[in-house]
Amino acid sequence: MKRHILSGAMLLGATLAFAAPAAAQGSGSATIDTIKSRGMLVCGVSTGVAGFSLADSKGVVQGIDADTCRAVAAAVLGDVSKIRFVPLNTTNRFTALQAGEIDLLVRSTTWTLGREANLGLLFAGINFYDGTGFMVKSASGVKSVKELDGATVCVQPGTSTELAIADYFRLNKLKFTPVLIQDQNEIQNTYLAGRCDSYSTDASGLAAFRFQQGPKAEEQVLLPEIISKEPLGMMVRKGDDKFFDVVRWTLFAMLQAEESGVTSKNVDEMLKSTNPDIRRLLGAEGDLGKAMGVDNKFAVSIIKGVGNYAEMWDRTVAPLGIPRGINNLWNKGGLHYPPPIR
Repeated sequence: MKRHILSGAMLLGATLAFAAPAAAQGSGSATIDTIKSRGMLVCGVSTGVAGFSLADSKGVVQGIDADTCRAVAAAVLGDVSKIRFVPLNTTNRFTALQAGEIDLLVRSTTWTLGREANLGLLFAGINFYDGTGFMVKSASGVKSVKELDGATVCVQPGTSTELAIADYFRLNKLKFTPVLIQDQNEIQNTYLAGRCDSYSTDASGLAAFRFQQGPKAEEQVLLPEIISKEPLGMMVRKGDDKFFDVVRWTLFAMLQAEESGVTSKNVDEMLKSTNPDIRRLLGAEGDLGKAMGVDNKFAVSIIKGVGNYAEMWDRTVAPLGIPRGINNLWNKGGLHYPPPIR
């Protein structure tokens, strides 16, 4: 019996001897270690959607998706500027993440069972609640999707939008002809040229497109029906739980900061707060950041660099004329409900 106990102890000791150096060398996350070694987060975004990820006149990518990427960079590296954006279309967005060409995908991508079960990828949270909508020209006089029986609809192939449209028209015994075009600019130009009766994508994308028309925005109408649920979120590769945690709790930290009244302007003052929830959020108490492989004050870096969720929304999405609605906090009638940071 003693020999068995001794053998077990020796085996345990040997295991710890090998495990300890490995733990000391890294964060426990291959992705986080790669990002830190590189000194930069590589984030996949769209090829250009106003309010989500679109380069401004200085070439700086702006939008809620871009800022979500920046927030993760702040959490891991403490600096929102240590980031490289990779523009991706609907066809190559998943393969880029699978192949390790990007660390994170934040590209108006809908969380679905099929995608999470089949792609080897994982959704780490929802940064925007959306739904499939339709746009028509004002001159058409169309007031409802149900008036589009027999219409041609411009849509990107391989998207959840394509399936949502097919399901809706079949369910309502309506006919339509899809005009499938991969490139976003091409599909929008095709619609404007009158080669399809309607343009369908996420309602937020339609609002952004309409906003970009400037003085001609009134020539386009967003129909009132939202025909699907499109929770848009952040995707990571499966198998790296620590990085998954960081991405998910980056979003929750921004939401909790809004709920707690912590902003980019008052965060330093809030560090002096006696409120335990605020102190834990800002890393003044506990080792919650360290548990994920990042600095305990990761939320401070996020808030200073990007702001809380409301600040991010007001800067990126609000100018499009999109109301917070279901994207509000739970205590303001919305769906965003950050779990306790403790």
